[in-house]
Order: sequence, then structure tokens, then C-alpha cells
Amino acid sequence: MKSANHTAYHLDSVDKQIVYMLMDNAKTSLAHISQNVGISTTAVHQRIKKLEQAGVIENSISFLNPQKIGYKVVSYIGVFMDKPSDYQEVIKALKNVNEVVEAHYTTGNYTAFLKVLCRDNDHLMEILSKLQKLKGVTRTETFISLEQSICRQLKV
Repeated sequence: MKSANHTAYHLDSVDKQIVYMLMDNAKTSLAHISQNVGISTTAVHQRIKKLEQAGVIENSISFLNPQKIGYKVVSYIGVFMDKPSDYQEVIKALKNVNEVVEAHYTTGNYTAFLKVLCRDNDHLMEILSKLQKLKGVTRTETFISLEQSICRQLKV
């Protein structure tokens, strides 16, 4: 489990412009950013490196569209466990379930809350069967997303 870094990094207005452009398209060229932000490409490069070193920018990746590759069902699964101490062992097992794309240790009724991508409801039932057989898992509660209305990164 990642621990939260409580040190806040101050983003000035230029940093914010750079970050927003990269959030819109991680492949945006330094020259394009430079033209829009009004600083040299070297300064843009230095700022990006500084933001990466500070952990503000973690990754520059392309995202697959799950629906385009046949994963049409998005579900959220609340996982109940015998004991919260089982969490790490369950997470270790979940890392081997490719369809689990997010796992959160939570407060409230569930010990963990998962985001799971599946091809269809039959595939979801297979995944649920796997999850429910994991040592420490007592039961699950499933929610199927009918539509994703908002998908964005945090803007500060």
C-alpha cells in the first residue's frame, strides 16, 4: 500500500499550464508547450523534470479504451473480509487478476473497493467467483456502471 506524501508542492501558473497541457495530451511537444506558455523549450523541459522529481507528474502514458478492445462492463465491487489484516494477502492475489484495475482500502462497510473491467456479465460472474474464493474474503457486493458521466484528472 502506498503511503501518502503529505508535503504539498506549490504549482505556479506556468506549472499549471504545463501540467494541464500534458494532462490533455502526454505527447504534447516541448515546442508546442513553449509557444503556449511563453517560455523557452529548455525552461519547459526543466520544469517538467522538476515536477517529475517532486512526484507531481507520475507517469506519461497512453490509456486504452476498454470498450474498443471488448471490455464493455465496468463494475465496482465492495469486498468484505474476515479481518482487515487479510487485506495485504487479498491484494497480493488480486494483482494476478488482470481485470481488477483499481483497488482501494476503505472505511465503511467494505474492507476493499475494486474497479473491475469485464467483457460481459458472464465474464463478470467468472471474476466474482475468483474473488469470492480468495482466502479472507467473506462476500462481495457488486455495482455495474451504466454510464461514465465524468472522467478527468484533478485540476488545481
